[in-house]
Amino acid sequence: MTGRPLLYPDDAHEVLERHRDLLRSSPTERASAVAIVFGFAAVAAFAIWWLAIPFGQIVTGLSSLAKFVALMFPPSTGGHLALLVKAMEETLAIAFLGTLISTIMAFPISFLAASNTTPHPVIRFFVRRGLDTVRSIDALIWALVFVGVVGLGPFAGILAIAVSDTGALGKLFSEAIETTDARGRESVLASGGTQFLAVRFGLLPQVLPIIAGQILYYFESNVRSATIIGIVGAGGIGLQLSEQIRTYDFDQVAFAIIMILVTVAAIDWISGKLRFAIIGRRAVT
Repeated sequence: MTGRPLLYPDDAHEVLERHRDLLRSSPTERASAVAIVFGFAAVAAFAIWWLAIPFGQIVTGLSSLAKFVALMFPPSTGGHLALLVKAMEETLAIAFLGTLISTIMAFPISFLAASNTTPHPVIRFFVRRGLDTVRSIDALIWALVFVGVVGLGPFAGILAIAVSDTGALGKLFSEAIETTDARGRESVLASGGTQFLAVRFGLLPQVLPIIAGQILYYFESNVRSATIIGIVGAGGIGLQLSEQIRTYDFDQVAFAIIMILVTVAAIDWISGKLRFAIIGRRAVT
């Protein structure tokens, strides 16, 4: 049994005629599109000229890179396997504690930054600007700051990730709260519940799966961030990488990089499974 086509030719012609203005672009619109493309190209060309990028050094740089890569094989622990494993565990601990602290700090702040839960628009404005300020500074800069404050070691890395991610997670959490359906809270209030109960039973069930997915993603990302900030003295495998590069032990550098790749891949796979279990594959996609 064949069904009726979605549109008969007459129907398609009628729809086309009805919306022809939407499909027809004016000369001004076409000129604007071309101008935007040329504008981006001009800005890119100006940036290349202004920065004096030496494209001629790429060839010589690639030859030097080939030498470094050759020194990496075969990868070797250099007799420091236990030290590298401990450093990798330290990196995971830094990422976990940094993500945990930032989540604890960002969660209550996000309610002040969301338009549908903040006590006053003025409070929301200052909280949002504060979050913008914190997250505009990269975790690497925060690591340099805290290395100077608390000294070398993993504590500086934990604080750097915690502060940096508080700004980012606070913004993401508040945006998730703002997209919730108000009918859930209104139902609780209409049945005699307080504002706290309205948030607890009418709002949180809507946002917790999304927030959980965001936390898992940031933990996965923070494993890589903990590696980078370790290079400036914030502990972890990054600190070992920095020392090995400084002493030209590139075979050990290769082994440390392989450890990082395997660890990040494993965390990515596990966190992906957890996100799919929490909010569903379709929602993640």
